[in-house]
Amino acid sequence: MVGGLCARRLARRSRSALIAALTVLLVQTLIVWNFSSLDSGEDGENGGSSVREKRDRGAGGKAAGGDYFQHGIRQRQHLPPLGKRASRHIQQPDGYYSHRPKEKNKVDSNNENSVPKDFENIDNSNFGARSQPQRQSVGAGSSKQQREHLQEKAYSQRAWRENSPGRERSSNEVLPLGHQPLALGNNASHPDFPRQQERASWAQQTQSQHRHQHPHRRQATAALLEVSYDQPPKCEISGKEAISALARAKSKECRQQIAEVFCRHKEGQLMPEKVTRYCPLEGKANANVQWDEDSAESFPAKPVRIAFVLAIHGRASRQFQRLFKAIYHTSHYYYIHVDQRSNYLHRQVQALAALYPNVRVTPWRMATIWGGASLLTMYLRSMADLLAMRDWSWDFFINLSAADYPIRTNNQLVAFLSKYRKMNFIKSHGRDNARFIRKQGLDRLFFECDTHMWRLGDRKIPEGVSVDGGSDWFLLNRVFVDYVISSQDDLVANMKRFYAYTLLPAESFFHTVLENSAHCESMVDNNLRITNWNRKLGCKCQYKHIVDWCGCSPNDFKPVDFHRFQQTVRPTFFARKFEASVNQEIVNQLDSYLYGPFPKGTPGLSSYWENVYDEPDGVASLSDTRLTYYHSFSRLGLARAAASLQGNPKDHSCRYFPMGHPVSVHLYFKSDQFQGYLVKHHATNLATSKLETLETWVSPKNNFKVTSTPSSTFSRLQFAAIGADWDAKERMFRNFGGLLGPTDETVGMQKWTKGANVTVTVVWIDPTNVIAATYDILIDANAEFTHYRPPLNQPLRPGVWSVRVLYHWSPVAEMRFLIAPLTYSRHQPIRQDDALKLHNGPAKNSYMEQSFHGLNPVLNIPVSLGYVEQSKRNAALTGQQLEHWVDGLVGELWEAADICAVGPTACPVMQACPKNPWSSLSPDPKSHLGPPRADGRVR
Repeated sequence: MVGGLCARRLARRSRSALIAALTVLLVQTLIVWNFSSLDSGEDGENGGSSVREKRDRGAGGKAAGGDYFQHGIRQRQHLPPLGKRASRHIQQPDGYYSHRPKEKNKVDSNNENSVPKDFENIDNSNFGARSQPQRQSVGAGSSKQQREHLQEKAYSQRAWRENSPGRERSSNEVLPLGHQPLALGNNASHPDFPRQQERASWAQQTQSQHRHQHPHRRQATAALLEVSYDQPPKCEISGKEAISALARAKSKECRQQIAEVFCRHKEGQLMPEKVTRYCPLEGKANANVQWDEDSAESFPAKPVRIAFVLAIHGRASRQFQRLFKAIYHTSHYYYIHVDQRSNYLHRQVQALAALYPNVRVTPWRMATIWGGASLLTMYLRSMADLLAMRDWSWDFFINLSAADYPIRTNNQLVAFLSKYRKMNFIKSHGRDNARFIRKQGLDRLFFECDTHMWRLGDRKIPEGVSVDGGSDWFLLNRVFVDYVISSQDDLVANMKRFYAYTLLPAESFFHTVLENSAHCESMVDNNLRITNWNRKLGCKCQYKHIVDWCGCSPNDFKPVDFHRFQQTVRPTFFARKFEASVNQEIVNQLDSYLYGPFPKGTPGLSSYWENVYDEPDGVASLSDTRLTYYHSFSRLGLARAAASLQGNPKDHSCRYFPMGHPVSVHLYFKSDQFQGYLVKHHATNLATSKLETLETWVSPKNNFKVTSTPSSTFSRLQFAAIGADWDAKERMFRNFGGLLGPTDETVGMQKWTKGANVTVTVVWIDPTNVIAATYDILIDANAEFTHYRPPLNQPLRPGVWSVRVLYHWSPVAEMRFLIAPLTYSRHQPIRQDDALKLHNGPAKNSYMEQSFHGLNPVLNIPVSLGYVEQSKRNAALTGQQLEHWVDGLVGELWEAADICAVGPTACPVMQACPKNPWSSLSPDPKSHLGPPRADGRVR
């Protein structure tokens, strides 16, 4: 009896001890949400992952801010144990590497297909699997309740498909913050534990994803339930793709057009079933042409004349002028189309055209989009215009963009084309047609409206013709252009019908017509271009916001690529892409190679200016955030001017009162490094009471610092920054200088050297020392860049934020960034009620569902009620008090480097802007355009 009683007591004590031990272990393994490394960009092409992996990353990436992780590592979870031993670090094993095989980085420099080569590995089914029976229908004869129910069902099916527990997730997947389940005991070190976690907690994750949606995603979900028309559709709208397009279209007019196109297609009235082929050849013709660079230097007796069609957009007017300067000759013709949304560039081009009789600007403008049917329409309309110009006698049509640049001289191009004046130069995909049709989406019905290409369902390729395609950059002779525009035969008429509802039609229409027409023997499978394809970076599905498809885009050339322009294996005369705001040095090298260097001492050779605002655009073209910053930059410049008086209180000659909105704003680069903003603005001189126009240069301060000497085990971090508009293809922020406001989505970026695998923790801290987000990044040996957009609740609290990078919970580096309070709301001075809404931080002071308050003592971040109270007082500021607060914050991260006078000034120490090498008014011979010389050139 006694022995049994003792045994039972011992058993109870053992169980209690075991429970206590497990409890302690559970507490010790509570985690900071852990993430895999993003955008390492070294694991082969984007298309290298499986379709399932692509879908999985899409689901996780969208919820986490729309980014996709490459080179992912399974989640490693850790947090210093809470309580008395909170300062100790738990050394847990690193995550497990993905065993996705590496792929070679193939350079395809002469084939500008806009979709990945390995299309089968890219998921374009963002509206569900193809060709599945569709029982739901929406349209005439259906009640509103039925339509809403079926649309909601379609959306639910899509959500289920993206989060299905039945599919194994790839090891590259990243769960959004707050979605990752807790580790239990020592299972976190088991290789299969992340997968077990995902399966066990799938239902909770699915529910959490809807709670974590950003407002615009919730609006998109709600829009699925509300589809209204001016007139009911003439047929039942069926299929997830068409229903999704109707739900997402912004305007009622666009929805009406989508419904009409769908019904016409359903009734068989839209697409041709059979098309006549006129080519006498079997298969694809490809005339052989020879390239002899020496013979090209001898000018022909009867040289061809070229019509350059320049399709441009954006604001890089100086880069365009430099391109124009390189290709201009009085013997050729230049027809320029400027996108309907690029008014500043249009004004610059109109001024340029007034200088040269052989330059004209299209009297019409279109808003063309990537992959859109509008691009083909623009080319066909330009061709028709050129044919109608009786005073322009041209032989070849060449299309160029502002991102192109010649790699041979005009004389070499003319000599070559004069030798092959009957040929048409167009680049084909070079693969089997069936695969090309699938990857190009030619068997899908698309329609463009609301500046978006909507996918509406499947369609059949017409019988009788061979569909071809490749690059949308080509050189076509006048005879074939006239055939395309003027012919009414069955081939041309039906191909125009077919390609009016086609994705990327300019990449296939001319190829297909040429290959199936009587002109087929004139086809040369070479568009005479070099394109900088780096598909592992260029295939980021970056156009899904305007096209229901996943495509690729070429990268910019850099100086390391210069040797590629000197190849002579095949004839090439142009290259793309070039962007001076990314790298101007490569353009300088190429320009010098073609035409000789500028004289020594020529000003501005390493400088580049790009306009981002011009007064005729109106302040409505600016966001309230940018308007706030530009005004603050102007005031910083005026304060610098006043400081030049060295404190003399009676001298007002350099003191000013700001007047009106900015006149213009430019980005300024020197030696391919961003130097800051140049803001031209008006101000009243207090000494003379006269209005003066000044230009202020503000430059960013260094806001990244290493906070401790890195150990030998961690020395890989080179740089880190916070910004917006991250370009994963070029690995840079397009929002130069990081001009951020309370409603901007912020992205954290880190740049690494190659080295040992490392895991770091990133912590975001708001101006009141609230920890807004924290996550781990697992950096593998070859990672170069990582970036992540934490899904923070908005509005973000204004003030100077800090982001810390920790290694084993020891600080390694810190960066600061500014969330500026807004002095304008809807382009008017902000009112107090709007200020309180925007400047008080997120609801309940919570940036995410979970709180990281317990980490403050661990990270030695003091919680101060004084910071909170001051923040509340600042949130109510308006008028001059608000401007004073803004200027103080902006001054912490920016400095007024200089200020100059655009015109006459009463300030004796202020220089004239044309004499300052940094000013946008200083000489820039690279892009200056003068009258043609005796040889017909301007360069």
